Amino acid sequence: MCVLWLFTTIRTFLTTLYQIITIVIDLRPDLCPNKPSNCRFVKNQQTTMKTVIKTYLFLTIDATVLLFIGAQSSGPADLNQAHLTSKIHVGDDSVVFPGEIDALQPFNTSQIKRISVSDPSEIPNQFTDGQQRYYSPSDYVNAGNLNSEQQYATPYKLEYKYHHFDKMTEFLRQTTARYPALTALYSIGKSVKGRDLWVMVVSASPYEHMLGKPDVKYIGNIHGNEAVSRELLLQLIYHLVTSYNTDTYIKWLLDNTRIHIMPSMNPDGFEVSKEGSCEGAQGRYNSQGFDLNRNFPDYFKQNNKRPQPETEAVKEWIKKIQFVISGSLHGGALVASYPFDNTPNSLFTTYTRTPSLTPDDDVFKHLSLTYSTNHAKMSKGVSCQKSQSFPRGITNGAEWYPLTGGMQDYNYVWYGCMEVTLEVSCCKYPPAFELPKYWEDNKVALIKYISEAHRGVHGFVFDETGSPVEKASLKIKTRDVGFQTTKYGEFWRILLPGVYKLEVYADGFVPKDVEFMVVNEHPTLLNVTLQTAKQGQHFERPVTDPPKAVLQLDGMPPSKDALNFPQDR
Repeated sequence: MCVLWLFTTIRTFLTTLYQIITIVIDLRPDLCPNKPSNCRFVKNQQTTMKTVIKTYLFLTIDATVLLFIGAQSSGPADLNQAHLTSKIHVGDDSVVFPGEIDALQPFNTSQIKRISVSDPSEIPNQFTDGQQRYYSPSDYVNAGNLNSEQQYATPYKLEYKYHHFDKMTEFLRQTTARYPALTALYSIGKSVKGRDLWVMVVSASPYEHMLGKPDVKYIGNIHGNEAVSRELLLQLIYHLVTSYNTDTYIKWLLDNTRIHIMPSMNPDGFEVSKEGSCEGAQGRYNSQGFDLNRNFPDYFKQNNKRPQPETEAVKEWIKKIQFVISGSLHGGALVASYPFDNTPNSLFTTYTRTPSLTPDDDVFKHLSLTYSTNHAKMSKGVSCQKSQSFPRGITNGAEWYPLTGGMQDYNYVWYGCMEVTLEVSCCKYPPAFELPKYWEDNKVALIKYISEAHRGVHGFVFDETGSPVEKASLKIKTRDVGFQTTKYGEFWRILLPGVYKLEVYADGFVPKDVEFMVVNEHPTLLNVTLQTAKQGQHFERPVTDPPKAVLQLDGMPPSKDALNFPQDR
């Protein structure tokens, strides 16, 4: 650990030195103002100088320390060693990248590969030097056998028991240490009590976004006492990494999707919950007494609840990564509940239980049915309480009961992410011996649901030069909840078979409408090229920007839905 501390200190110093040197290089007088023909040559010289200095400063020290660590290694790594931690950070450009040197393991150098490029000639010309990422040898992963089980003396397994924060963290670290080419572990922030909000990426490309392939997510344990969701997501991680080499469907899914799994959004609440408690609210809220699923901005009325660290972290997370589909796992019922959760007039609908339907109601019903019909019992309409009745195991959220500040409405309206609330157990915190039953009931449904990210339309928006158009606003004609392109010009939209029209708008370009067809067998690839607008041309932006929260239409104060309705969602 002393070596690693020294190594980190030296790298910090070298990083500062490198930044100073690059500033000096950039400020160096050149010939551009007087001889434009020399600009390209000078800039190439500057880039080459930076690359050489970077390589000399960092690779020398990296190689020295790696050799020292390798010389000190003797035999398989122990599962409980702290240096097996692999923590990464989410970058503003939606690319996940390594961030801690203590994740290093001895490598077989004959089987290494880079997870990204550092050679400027390999980077598309639309990305400037400031956007390039330079990787050190610590960013290499084992490209040989993705199942590295043979490195360890003890078997890799996940017991059917509840994992408190320390044990959950240990399992996640062990998993990413054993499967470094399939997993990456990062924290999006901390709870009120300072516990990390861990996310595990499971994918054939865990450390970086796969161009043109969707990012999806699962979030569990948003209510701390709804504990089954936490264990189901840990079991899902275990199943995905151990099945990659033996299950062709899982291999296809991980090769074409980046799956982000957050087992617990409310780790503080879980720690004070009680096993065997099927009802009640102990542990439901975060440590400051807030219901996290009532803490997001709301489309239909102002949410005046004070933002909490956990919800702020999730909001920042989904702002940085464009998720296509999401599942929020809860307990206390057995149903898939889809948006909207709120209505324009929640006081009135309190008594009428009127559905509040989105423009994508057909898609949300399909996604909900995908989960319920692949679940062992949900689609049979199994009732947890006499007052509950859910035909086919699905319901519109507001028709069940309206709530303000829900996470699924925020995902959909603000960022175009299709999120469904999945109630996976009648008992919120059942005895641990029942966990195998819950896993078997939900296993297929969890996998099939996120696979729906590959349904509908996807593609790129380019300008005339072939460069991607970032943050172009898009919407499907007649569906006024829109979505945007990523910095790489990518977009996705889940749609059922049919003929649609895509409306595309971007500042400085002529808007464009493109008609396309969606079939059931495979997603439709649709690439759109925008023409630059002429000087003086102005066009109206379609309704696709994240909206501001609005007051409910009758002007009434927010209803006390959290007190008057079952505490499930």
